[in-house]
Amino acid sequence: MSTSTFFCGITPNSSTSSFKNLLSFHHPNKIQPNSSPFSFHPSHLSKPFVFYQKRFNLVTASTPKSSFRDKPPKDINVLVVGSTGYIGNFVVKELVNRGFNVIAVCREKSGIRGKNSKEDTLNKLNGANVCFSDVTQLEILEKSIEKLGVSIDVVVSCLASRSGGVKDSWKIDYEATKNSLLAGKSFGSKHFVLLSAICVQKPLLEFQRAKLKFEAELVEEAEKDESFSYSIVRPTAFFKSLGGQVELVKDGKPYVMFGDGKLCACKPISEPDLASFIADCVLKPDMVNKILPIGGPGKALTPLEQGEMLFKLAGKKPNFIKVPIEIMDFVIGVLDFLVKVFPSLEDAAEFGKIGRYYAAESMLVYDPETKEYSDEGTPSYGKDTLEDFFRKVLEEGMAGQELGEQTIF
Repeated sequence: MSTSTFFCGITPNSSTSSFKNLLSFHHPNKIQPNSSPFSFHPSHLSKPFVFYQKRFNLVTASTPKSSFRDKPPKDINVLVVGSTGYIGNFVVKELVNRGFNVIAVCREKSGIRGKNSKEDTLNKLNGANVCFSDVTQLEILEKSIEKLGVSIDVVVSCLASRSGGVKDSWKIDYEATKNSLLAGKSFGSKHFVLLSAICVQKPLLEFQRAKLKFEAELVEEAEKDESFSYSIVRPTAFFKSLGGQVELVKDGKPYVMFGDGKLCACKPISEPDLASFIADCVLKPDMVNKILPIGGPGKALTPLEQGEMLFKLAGKKPNFIKVPIEIMDFVIGVLDFLVKVFPSLEDAAEFGKIGRYYAAESMLVYDPETKEYSDEGTPSYGKDTLEDFFRKVLEEGMAGQELGEQTIF
């Protein structure tokens, strides 16, 4: 997954911008109904529990209980956390298009480095019922939901650490996600759909450990409560995480990769296709109480194959820069030593490890016994291909595909 990796402290003289894009990462990792018959008046709500009603057919808490899977989508209330994130935004749109009543929980200032205002968020999540709250504070989140006066049938979590840093990983990938589970259950939720990551199969990083801890507790919750269920979605790479070098190749710059470009491979999935798969998890019984690895259509692609595809589409002669993976090992070693003296470098050391991981580990189903990744064993879903994505970016650019806080430099 070469183009979705980043690198700390090494900036070669040639093609600095190539490295800047190469050394960015995304946690595969790091997802809306219209006018309502009535609305909540903002003056009835005390800050920070601001709720904007856009369409309300939501089932009230007093409605007699029944299995939500017996209801049509229009009668099912789905709470989405991480709704303004890159994947969360697509998930909200997909659920709304399918007719679900979506409550999108958002920060008051969302987006990359909090650049989006409330109005920006409302416009972005058009068709959803937008609830401004704080998922990192359980009490605040529960009070926000209580103010709505509705029951919750399903929670969909698209939360992911913004940076992959040690503290942020545990705060978001574990604590905030668990808050969403607890808050949802407090208001009747019987199903939890978790957007996780395929790389947790081989956990060497803090965000992976944080995700796995929550996954284990989610499974345990379903084992204790027969009326509760889950779907854990583990996607491979996202298209945008592989698009960092498209503009550079278009401009005649070289394509940068680690080793021989064959150290790893992935079956990238488009954001709309992933959102569709996550939406399937809400009602499909064959996706209940399962861990679901998922990739896009076609065979797995190495960084070398991705680069060759890109040069062909751009009509350029292949020109690669191959960076020895050992350089990353050296940098990580130095950072691990320095962090013992300067604890503030903890995240920098972690970023180096994340970069190393994505440079060498495939985003495919992993067999811990054979210690091998499997292309054939990684399920495919959807119709969008990486080739089509590259072609579109070559024509239209990467607008709207920014990695934001998941870019180092």
